[in-house]
Amino acid sequence: MFYFAAWLNALAVLLAAAAITWVASVRLRNVTIVDTLWGLLFVFAALTYAASAPETGPRVQLVIALVALWGLRLAVYLAWRNRGHEEDHRYQAIRRRNEPNFALKSLYLVFGFQALLAWIISLPLLGAIAAGSPLAWLDGLGAALWLVGFTFEAGGDWQLARFKADPGNAGKVMDRGFWRYTRHPNYFGDFCVWWGLYLIALAAGAWWSIVGPLLMSFLLLRVSGVALLERSIGKRRPEYVDYVRRTNAFFPGPRK
Repeated sequence: MFYFAAWLNALAVLLAAAAITWVASVRLRNVTIVDTLWGLLFVFAALTYAASAPETGPRVQLVIALVALWGLRLAVYLAWRNRGHEEDHRYQAIRRRNEPNFALKSLYLVFGFQALLAWIISLPLLGAIAAGSPLAWLDGLGAALWLVGFTFEAGGDWQLARFKADPGNAGKVMDRGFWRYTRHPNYFGDFCVWWGLYLIALAAGAWWSIVGPLLMSFLLLRVSGVALLERSIGKRRPEYVDYVRRTNAFFPGPRK
């Protein structure tokens, strides 16, 4: 009963955060702000679960720290990357398909939908925070996998930002650093982060929370991550075809 009540509380918090951000997007006439909200939704969920937990312990502190570091870093990076730019082409396409009255429809098509996805994906956070058992070796393994993921995600974003900042790289394909071994180090990093958090939840006995990382993996590989980007980037950058031939799509590996 506690798990379900805490989960419902988190849903209310996430929907409220989505609604507030939606109001800002209407004023800006730009829904790209939802990307900045994405990482924060998990921070809000973790804090809601912690506030509802019957007791706190080292695992609660560990999960809060890992989620806050990941979510806040992602939010700050995306806010910085998107500042001063027009609405992302993904949302422009959604806007065109849903006119007229997209401003109203975006409340549930974009913001509400992302809040719902984050709510489901956050299940490992609920499972890890709600348990009062002491830390075990599986927690350490989960934290190590989270660290690998965070390094790939944050490092890949930093490397790509530096590459794009050089005018001499205009129109070129980034194939250095982490990008030399995987075409999507940031998505691979996200994958590791959430499977690492699941291992921590598993250490707490929350095996059932596997729905969260499975959904995140599906989104990264088949929906809004690799699949969506690969469909469009090849048209914009002819060199990308050769990059695809030489470089692993998702899991890092040596050059082909």
